[in-house]
Amino acid sequence: MPSFKVAHVREQGVDLIIAPVNSSFHHMSAAEQTETIDAIEAAAHSAGLKGTVVPVWQVGDRMGFIAPQPWHPFFRSISWSDVLTNVNREVSW
Repeated sequence: MPSFKVAHVREQGVDLIIAPVNSSFHHMSAAEQTETIDAIEAAAHSAGLKGTVVPVWQVGDRMGFIAPQPWHPFFRSISWSDVLTNVNREVSW
């Protein structure tokens, strides 16, 4: 059964499920990215986690992400190591 480590955090009163993904995620088609996000979301919600799934990945010395527009400043302000430090749950499917 595949498993995935995530950072389940509450930021500014909002639950977020931050999912570190392989840097190859950046090169996937939009449909493949959406499929991956949906799978992580289904597994996370089945595990009882609430919140919006935000995939993050390394792009050189920066971090890529797919998040709702209001959250872009937050995700631009954190680093890859910040995310990894906050990994606190594992979901399986």
